[in-house]
Amino acid sequence: MKHLESSEQQALFSWAKLMRPQHPELSLLHSIPNGGKRNVREATRLKKEGALAGVSDIFLPVARGGFHGLYIELKVKGGKLSDNQKWWIEEVSLQGYMATTCIGWVKASEVIKGYLEMEE
Repeated sequence: MKHLESSEQQALFSWAKLMRPQHPELSLLHSIPNGGKRNVREATRLKKEGALAGVSDIFLPVARGGFHGLYIELKVKGGKLSDNQKWWIEEVSLQGYMATTCIGWVKASEVIKGYLEMEE
């Protein structure tokens, strides 16, 4: 499942790169490599550095439509949100961010495009 999500995320960032001439703000779009399997030593180090379970996969730090930025949790069909991911989406939404889950890169690209086309 993780390899499928990785492929979807890579496709999304390829799309974003192609769309930069129309939406230069996409140069700020970035991933948050918070998940994945790690050995205990590395996981402990990352936790001490502030890694937080549940943080969304993708962030666009651009204000639109009254939101401070956009968080996307990218899933593949059949993927489910963890309790930590649900908590994160809820909490950042309360702080004025748009936060959502998208199934596949195409849906994520549609959400991003719609977000960028909102009034500033």
